[in-house]
Amino acid sequence: MSWLDEVKWDDKGLVTAIAQDAASGRVLMVAWMNRESLQLTADTGIAHYWSRSRQKLWKKGEESGHLQNVSELRLDCDGDVIVMQIEQIGGIACHTGRESCFYRRFENGGWTTVDAVLKDPRAIYHP
Repeated sequence: MSWLDEVKWDDKGLVTAIAQDAASGRVLMVAWMNRESLQLTADTGIAHYWSRSRQKLWKKGEESGHLQNVSELRLDCDGDVIVMQIEQIGGIACHTGRESCFYRRFENGGWTTVDAVLKDPRAIYHP
C-alpha cells in the first residue's frame, strides 16, 4: 500500500491541507490537495495544491513568487487533513497581500480586519 492510500480523499479526490508557519506556528492558509499535488509537494519540498475554482494543479507562489518551502508533512488521526510546516517565502501567503489568509477576527458581533496588507495585490499579480 502506498503512503498516499492512507489519506482519506473526499468524493472529489481531495484532502484539506493546512499551511502553518514552521517558525511562528501561525496558520497561514487552508487549501485543497489531490494525490498529484501531495505527491509533488513530497517530491519537491514546495507546496502544491489543487485549485477548486480553476480546476487545476498549482504551485503556491508560481505567479507571486511567494513559494512555500515545506519542512514537514503530517496526517491527522482520521487521515483526512494534512498539516504542513512551511517557510513562507516573502512573508505573504494570502492573495490579499497579507501574511495569513486569517486576517479577520470576530469582535463586537462582527468581523474586524486585524492584519495589515504587506504588499498591494496589484503589485503581486499581473493580469
